[in-house]
Amino acid sequence: MPSDKNIETSIKDPRALALPRAGEKILRVARDLFYRQGIRAIGVDEIVRRAGVTKPSLYRSFPSKDELAASYLRQYDLEFWARFDEAVAAHPGDPRAQIAAFLTRIGKRTQKPDYRGCGMTNAAVEYPEHGHPARVVSEANKQELRRRLRAMAAAMGAGDADTLGDGLLLLIEGAYISGQLFGAGGPAKSVARNADLLIEASLKK
Repeated sequence: MPSDKNIETSIKDPRALALPRAGEKILRVARDLFYRQGIRAIGVDEIVRRAGVTKPSLYRSFPSKDELAASYLRQYDLEFWARFDEAVAAHPGDPRAQIAAFLTRIGKRTQKPDYRGCGMTNAAVEYPEHGHPARVVSEANKQELRRRLRAMAAAMGAGDADTLGDGLLLLIEGAYISGQLFGAGGPAKSVARNADLLIEASLKK
């Protein structure tokens, strides 16, 4: 899956992409459980049982559960930027349309019954300690998203690009949370429309 060259190299771990077969299976199972139920709620025993492997197999690929959680998020990060880059590529030279395309997809995902928000946001809430491997990946993802949104706001000609970029980020994070609270028909479905209204108001100043 393509990744963006601007992603911090510190969050790229080859183990998230090139694992032994058992490691791939473990990561696949862990990803599903971590996303649906939370990282802290799932123990190593549950992961190996569902993956049909032994605990030593897990620790050969991942030195600890913390590293397994970080690997899950590194994979999530790559897929997140692939979706973002796809929206950008669909509207070359038009950051407003790029943002609209990206947020339209977010709005649609929030309406699905199995939606559990953003794995990065969820992990940051679960791990308040800043040095935790999972939080390090989450923080890097959010910092890069903020940087890109501010840059896109500037490219649109916003008088206060940083404030507009931050406003868009707040809308996105709100969609992630409200999608879990309200489900189908909730306010997250209109995140793209609200973002466009914010952009329009910012460009008029």
